[in-house]
Amino acid sequence: MRLVRFLYQKKIGWGILEERKIRLLREPPFYRIRLAGINLPSKKIKKFLAPAQPTKIILVGLNYRDHAKELKMKIPKEPIIFLKPLSSLIGNEADIIYPSGVKRLDYEAELAFVIKKAGKNIPLHKARDYILGYTCLNDVTARDIQQRDIQWTRAKSFDTFCPLGPWVETDLDPSNLKISSYLNGKLKQNSSTANLIFSPFYLLSFISKIMTLREGDVVSTGTPPKVGPMKVGDIIEIKIEDIGSLKNYVVAQ
Repeated sequence: MRLVRFLYQKKIGWGILEERKIRLLREPPFYRIRLAGINLPSKKIKKFLAPAQPTKIILVGLNYRDHAKELKMKIPKEPIIFLKPLSSLIGNEADIIYPSGVKRLDYEAELAFVIKKAGKNIPLHKARDYILGYTCLNDVTARDIQQRDIQWTRAKSFDTFCPLGPWVETDLDPSNLKISSYLNGKLKQNSSTANLIFSPFYLLSFISKIMTLREGDVVSTGTPPKVGPMKVGDIIEIKIEDIGSLKNYVVAQ
């Protein structure tokens, strides 16, 4: 099931995307899914929004074995987590703004998941019950700023630096999915979630012991090797097997 969040007639709605229609939901799909009994032709939806309503966006650094090998770094013993602000969140087909003063702007293809219901201190064996589904995320990073700063907040927190979408796929095994990025149609990153060091379920349990996870929150699982720079005018796509493609456009500030 593909869950979409969209703007229609100046109102934000949630629905289930099917081949040519969207089945409207009575409420956001957290905790339970209730149909409104109304269908919309999908072609009538002009703007799809990021498919989440987070109170926080949590990301993980250095979580692919092949990425650690590329960087000649040791496998971390615990997940390295950081946050992006809600103001960085955008949806599919939206513009990524290249800030003035930034010398290098990078893409990072990531598998993300959306929290279904609130939880704290969630045991590993129950983690799956707290995941609504999976989607694509681009952890856009001002690489030159990241290299200058001691920590990563400034480099990863500009407005529009967290594209998410195009929808949430609920029926998915995240353990072995092809993940890739394409810059102007050319393959750049190419790996599999089988190379993840810490699984989505482990990450959810680990993070929940630090902070309460709320329905609609987003957790992203890290990027594979070969991240690279973008420039104004570029089109960047993040593709994940059995989910789809997240496409965004790089524009000048």
